[in-house]
Amino acid sequence: MKHALVLTILLLTVSLQAAQAEPPSTSPRPLKRAGAETAAPVATVNPAAAATIAVAAVASRPRLRPAAAAEALAAPLAAPLATPVAAIAAGPGLALSPRPVRRPANGRPASSTELYQIVSAAVRTQPVPEAIIGRQGSGLCGVPGIEGQSIAPINSNVRGCGVAEPVRITSVDGVRLSQAAIMDCPTARALNTWVQRGVKPAVGRTGGGVVQLQVAGHYVCRSQNNRRGAPISEHGRGKAIDISGLRLANGETVSILRGWKDQRYSSMLRQMHRAGCGIFGTTLGPGSDGHHEDHLHYDTASHRNGAYCR
Repeated sequence: MKHALVLTILLLTVSLQAAQAEPPSTSPRPLKRAGAETAAPVATVNPAAAATIAVAAVASRPRLRPAAAAEALAAPLAAPLATPVAAIAAGPGLALSPRPVRRPANGRPASSTELYQIVSAAVRTQPVPEAIIGRQGSGLCGVPGIEGQSIAPINSNVRGCGVAEPVRITSVDGVRLSQAAIMDCPTARALNTWVQRGVKPAVGRTGGGVVQLQVAGHYVCRSQNNRRGAPISEHGRGKAIDISGLRLANGETVSILRGWKDQRYSSMLRQMHRAGCGIFGTTLGPGSDGHHEDHLHYDTASHRNGAYCR
């Protein structure tokens, strides 16, 4: 009996020391059993076992595919930005910058408003060209040698200005224009014919031949010779073009201003000038009226007594 009592005391002492060595349980309080008046005994849960159970529970959930997961993550951000960004991208003459969106300096994720401001700041304005409404490339105005594009009608608040069916010409009969010139098709066809019958024969093989026409003026809404009170110029109707010179294949530029009296080019330029008479309704050059000393003016205006050539 005495030995049994000592053994019991030793067992109790060892149990008490083991209980004090273990950390307190972090397990939540168990739920009461249905119909029971007292709570069930508290069970101590091993942390390692709890972690294993938690991992197994997460692994048992259905997984999303990578694409679906990405969409799910992007949805909260894309929703508030969809309308503003679409509105920016759809605007005429706008393009989003390819630069990446920078993260805020404070390191925290940017809000929807901040991202919208960043995207808006990254938008850059582009020059807006005239709207293309028809054919572009070669064969414009029904002539294979004319290159350019059809553009939207040009309207003006100034009476007499505007072009109903304009085209932007870049090349005629294989000869480039120094700048794209806006005019109507009758004027474009006349320019192409002039290059074929007047410019190329006059230049011949000089400097390797003509490769470019120097355009000084085309469509612009103004009065004749920019004089106040004068009638609207044919330039304001898309029926005129001014040529200030030409470029040869060897890179040399021949200007009307300097070449008109230069023995090397005088005959060639005067022949070009005369060739326009009849192809165009009006032909003007140096010595005509004091306003065309540095260029040749051609337009397709109709005159009662035929072509006007000076």
